[in-house]
Amino acid sequence: MTKQERAMNTRHALIRSAAQAFDQFGYTRAKLAGISAGAGVSSGALHFHFDTKAAMAAAVESEAARTLHALARHAHRKSPSPLQALVDSSHVIAQQLRWDVVVRAGFHLNCRTAHHSETNLRQEWLECVRRTLERSATHGQTPPQAVREELTATVVGATAGFEALARHDRSWLSRHTLTGLWHTLLPQLATPKALTQLQPAGTESVINATGTTADRPAGADALRG
Repeated sequence: MTKQERAMNTRHALIRSAAQAFDQFGYTRAKLAGISAGAGVSSGALHFHFDTKAAMAAAVESEAARTLHALARHAHRKSPSPLQALVDSSHVIAQQLRWDVVVRAGFHLNCRTAHHSETNLRQEWLECVRRTLERSATHGQTPPQAVREELTATVVGATAGFEALARHDRSWLSRHTLTGLWHTLLPQLATPKALTQLQPAGTESVINATGTTADRPAGADALRG
């Protein structure tokens, strides 16, 4: 292994350890000493990569944003229609928030009201929902008379609420729960013809091909999603 590869491995280990600390204790209570210990490196190695705790938080947030953007792009490329892409995006994002501590911690950091960031992930999700509903109308999936701003607010409010509830009980982001949400919402979003072609549980091939969920445990619970 080269020196550069070792440095990258150390950086990744520190980002993951920082995410675990932020997820467990919150930003304020997370300690640099605990983060370096969790990564199995010295405090000197930590400070070589990150000057401050704020810099570590920014790195966690950036990694989370990168992963979420990649998941959303994948769903929109591979889903068979715009409205199905919205359903699929919600499933893969929820799955990642549920099982990937870096994504979960980075998302929570991004949503802190006192935390300044160039990226606003909740606002990006709102814009994603709005654009997707506009495309679905163009494709004839959403009724022309539908008030898309109201539909956008409904989808964003429901999914954001699930994410907030999942901070205390991750089952709110399970596939079963998201499927129930879409069973309720899709009849309000889709034309009768489009509704027969939509899968509230998501497109299996899209969901199963969205990369790793690093914290996901093996066994039955993992398979239930």
